[in-house]
Amino acid sequence: MFELEPWHLLFLPLVFAVGWFARGFEARVRTADQGGTPLSVFRGVNLLLNEQPDKAIDSFIEVVKLDPETIELHYALGNLFRRRGEIDRAVRIHTHLLNRADLPVKERSNALAELGQDYLKGGLLDRAEEAFVRLLDDQAHRFAALRALLRIYQMEREWLKAIDCARRLEREAGEAHHVSIAHFYCELADKAIAKGELADAQQYLDEALVSDRRSMRATVLAGDLAAKRGQHDDAVKHWLRLEGLAPEYVTLVADRLSLAMDAAGRRTEALNLLRRSLLDSPSVDMLEVVYKRVADWEGAGPAEALLRDELKRHPSLLGFEKLLALRSAAVKGDPELDLLRNLIHSQTRKLARYRCSKCGFRAREFHWQCPGCTSWDSYPPRRIEELDAAG
Repeated sequence: MFELEPWHLLFLPLVFAVGWFARGFEARVRTADQGGTPLSVFRGVNLLLNEQPDKAIDSFIEVVKLDPETIELHYALGNLFRRRGEIDRAVRIHTHLLNRADLPVKERSNALAELGQDYLKGGLLDRAEEAFVRLLDDQAHRFAALRALLRIYQMEREWLKAIDCARRLEREAGEAHHVSIAHFYCELADKAIAKGELADAQQYLDEALVSDRRSMRATVLAGDLAAKRGQHDDAVKHWLRLEGLAPEYVTLVADRLSLAMDAAGRRTEALNLLRRSLLDSPSVDMLEVVYKRVADWEGAGPAEALLRDELKRHPSLLGFEKLLALRSAAVKGDPELDLLRNLIHSQTRKLARYRCSKCGFRAREFHWQCPGCTSWDSYPPRRIEELDAAG
């Protein structure tokens, strides 16, 4: 049993003093913590919760005036507004930061980068471009600014500027953009062909193939350019390269390829090529071209026989709809046949589309660049029905 000795009483004042000091220290810390948070922060949070964002912004701006250390709070709030699509409020916050005379150089660059993202998200491409061009001299933001400018120039279809940005990223950041650069040159070539500027188109296509020797699009356009010049044999030569690059892409040029071969006196060879392509890379689009050429060059009987044989090998609603169209033309006035054809047509409209392999965006026409996610070469040259059947 512990016994209290008289000398133990000497420690009682010391224990009391320690307790008193600890209590006072805790109170001082609590007071300091409360005093360190300006009332404007609590007022701003309360206004946000009460769905009064404009007044909340004024409150948070007041915080920065009183305490410059709360800059990160502004970044967080601006990003929140930008994600919610409230671009004007995000711009207001980041503009206020950028206009502060006492803002450090590093934070000024950060604010400008955030402001550029606000403009980009809001579709104000000219202002976004101006912001990111200013950031090119800042090494901490240079690569991000180049990527943003590359995106902007693609949206604005400023292909030469896009090529310049992509090449800078390849040289300085070690990124691979050769496929995109080839497409940028193809865009320029396509536009030049439409204007009849064939020499310029040839130069752009040469640059595209230097960037990406396996570019299907540049190969297709090279054939188009040769055909535009009346050089049918050269056009056929270019288009036939697709068989070695990616046979499924032959379907994109099958129609004009067969016509070019026919113009060069190679009709039999053209029919054999089409039939072989249909066997090697069967697709609804290829079937339509082969059926049309056989009907024009050999007659309706062989064309219908081809259609029936192909449907046995590769059944599809899209192909069956074509067979029904033939039967309807032969047997007119059959209401049940017409009803069946209409029902199938309502389904094939949904299936006769292309689908992006990256984002799933569906389109009636084939695109080299997805309108949804802007990815290049993301559309397989096959309809949805065929993709689902293969999957």
